[in-house]
Amino acid sequence: MIHNETINHQVNHRTIRAFKEQPLNKEQLTTLYEAARHTSTSMFMQQFSILHVTDPQLRTQIREISQQPYVGANGDLFIFIVDLYRNQQIREQEGNDDGRLHTTDIFMQAVEDTTLAVQNFLTAAESMGLGGVILGSIQNNLEKLVQVLNMPKMTLPFLGIQVGVPDQEPQLKPRLPQRFIAFENHYPRDFKVADLVEYDQVVTQYYDLRDANRRIDSFTKQINGDKLNKHFTKRDEFALVAQKQGLTLDWGKDSPKQNIK
Repeated sequence: MIHNETINHQVNHRTIRAFKEQPLNKEQLTTLYEAARHTSTSMFMQQFSILHVTDPQLRTQIREISQQPYVGANGDLFIFIVDLYRNQQIREQEGNDDGRLHTTDIFMQAVEDTTLAVQNFLTAAESMGLGGVILGSIQNNLEKLVQVLNMPKMTLPFLGIQVGVPDQEPQLKPRLPQRFIAFENHYPRDFKVADLVEYDQVVTQYYDLRDANRRIDSFTKQINGDKLNKHFTKRDEFALVAQKQGLTLDWGKDSPKQNIK
């Protein structure tokens, strides 16, 4: 394996949830924004935006939505937005209709832009000695988050990220071995859960060392547990909220062509 400064940061990534009471300075913020701004973008549509949440009341409300005590505590909080509003306004102000902006295709391209920007943002932060945690938990009640942030139609809060000076040193979390995720030419269909025995042992040991008083779960136990058992959560309303925001209006239609005129 090749090693350089960039790769070493990537393969040693650790999620940081505890930060020192030291906000980012202007130069750090500018650098992070620039790293995100130069992310690859589908069709050069540049369909994402970033909210830096500094208002204490908003941070508290986002913490309540996320149901995680560290959200909105120390560290700078950012919400990454799937943003089709800007391009809608460009078309509208030039006398054009919305075209394909309400389609699932364009929405997914915006999702791709947003997700890639989040990863670039985090990689840049870690390269500066900062730490971060990506917050999918902001989707725990997406409709409420849209209201809290007063988002216009054609936008959707998609991922949060909290960044700051680390105040913890967690162990490196073991990932699936390469042979389970990297294939050549064709996807294999001969997977056997028994092949994960050794990996399960590594994961179990990781949790044991992290907190001996906490229930220990192997990877396969987690996959077979409550996370994926059938139950309804507010996160299942994602498509409904997206459509209320004017997005993916062709989703679930028998013929998408009927929505494209």
